[in-house]
Amino acid sequence: MAGQADNRAPYAKIAAHYTELITSGQLQPGTLLPSIKNLSEEWKVSTATAEKALRKLRNEGLVRGIHGIGTEVLDRPAPMSSGSQRQDRGRRTGSSWGQGERSDSHQAAVVPAPADVAQALDIGIGAEVVRRSRVYRDRHGIVAHSTSWIPARYGKLIPQLAQSDRLKGGTSLQLIAQMTGSPISHRIDTASARILTPEDARLLELDADNPPAEPVVVMTAKFVDSEGNIVEYGVDLGGPGRTWRTESEVTP
Repeated sequence: MAGQADNRAPYAKIAAHYTELITSGQLQPGTLLPSIKNLSEEWKVSTATAEKALRKLRNEGLVRGIHGIGTEVLDRPAPMSSGSQRQDRGRRTGSSWGQGERSDSHQAAVVPAPADVAQALDIGIGAEVVRRSRVYRDRHGIVAHSTSWIPARYGKLIPQLAQSDRLKGGTSLQLIAQMTGSPISHRIDTASARILTPEDARLLELDADNPPAEPVVVMTAKFVDSEGNIVEYGVDLGGPGRTWRTESEVTP
């Protein structure tokens, strides 16, 4: 957030800067990044720190080193995010969008709960739920089709949840926590892969009669508040060629 101190290591700040430029399309594939010497001078860091930043970008698959030429930006789709990662991002930045992403096709309605949703939310099959969906995109196309399933009682407390517009004042989880006074206490995530069904192809704007043969990533996230209530069940259907990627620090 604005005004918040950035406590990341210098190499991580440099890598994050170029990650943003690459994933947002400001640095096109084939572009050469500054040399280690130029990076160290520009950012006022050692050459070892500059090299470490470039190594991080290479490890993330955003660039490649070409002997005798330099470090070149690669063209590749960004990985998709899990529901929990989007929640974390929304809490930190106020937006669930990843770098270079945007969302559109926002739709919302009160519908009967399908069997899998009813089981996830611990409600009866056919009970009313709020279904909110949107499509996340970047410059490569669809990152994921995302659906949030919310018990209808929260839709009655917060009418905008059932309206086909971007939410104002926070994410659905933030709005529910504010209204009920019960913060989200934990979440349960799953990741799997499946062959596209005709309905999946339609959601991903593909030819339903001739969908891609390779499996796609499907991620779910169930969110529970401090009172033990299941607040939301999210399902993210990844676009073809998308992967799920996480990164964490390893303590020696």
